[in-house]
Amino acid sequence: MSENDLTLGAREVPLGGLRGLTVHRTLPQRGFPTVGAWCFVDHFGPTDHSMAVLPHPHTGLQTVTWPLAGEIRHRDSLGSDVVLKPGELNLMTSGDGVSHSEFSVGDPGAPMHGIQLWVALPSGARTGAAGFEHHPDLPVAHGDGWTATVLLGEVAGAASPATTYTPIVGAELRVGPGWSTVPLRTDFEHAILAVDGGAEIDGEPVAHRELRYLAPGRSEVALHVPTDTTLLLIGGEPFEEELVMWWNFIGRSHEDIQDARDDWQRAAERFGHVDGHGTQVIPAPPLPEVRLTPRRRSVT
Repeated sequence: MSENDLTLGAREVPLGGLRGLTVHRTLPQRGFPTVGAWCFVDHFGPTDHSMAVLPHPHTGLQTVTWPLAGEIRHRDSLGSDVVLKPGELNLMTSGDGVSHSEFSVGDPGAPMHGIQLWVALPSGARTGAAGFEHHPDLPVAHGDGWTATVLLGEVAGAASPATTYTPIVGAELRVGPGWSTVPLRTDFEHAILAVDGGAEIDGEPVAHRELRYLAPGRSEVALHVPTDTTLLLIGGEPFEEELVMWWNFIGRSHEDIQDARDDWQRAAERFGHVDGHGTQVIPAPPLPEVRLTPRRRSVT
């Protein structure tokens, strides 16, 4: 265990209004914006509330959607129309601009459970073309007492086909009762989310929904759980570029965000159109009265 390891708690955030789906957000936090290039972690459910998110824009990031229960219909301005099921991965790259919607499908009140994440794009890719990938089959790594479904990057020789732009890893860990040891890259920083129950991570108790940050320099992590447990592992090389994040946009300056907001509000071609919703979209909130500045890590 490093003296720079720490545990990050979750805060509740409603999506789609006060009666919408509530998510538990562990990243970003004040003073702690990223783990590798991962810059956003939302854990939703288990719940019987439906997901109903009208078209909205993104810039400068990839969205990673990983459902554990329930099905989600994804439609975007690239023409994609996919029903995402548990065990499948949706990866959308915004580049300079994309828009999409996400709605639950199936019976009203059906269980919903999953994780949505963002990956910050490095300079170059962040102003490039948008793209969408749906991966119904992902590789699985096996260890003593654990398996890892690899969403992005590589774990124990199992490599995901999903497109990445920085050295990165993301995997769902299924861990059996007792102690297990999972290999890590020493040049990566990592974090582990307690998805469906608490765990001990290198001897430190981590409660359900908390995120445990692990500083670079270790080749493995020791996990202890009392019963079969799902965890999420994320990590990557520390992301050195400064990020200005606001609403659904990631840029490098206040002007990047201002331009993206203005373009969304005037329905600029940059963000395209998502079929199936008519003219309904989520409008951008007002910008704050102060100048937006980069989020920097101050918590260690």
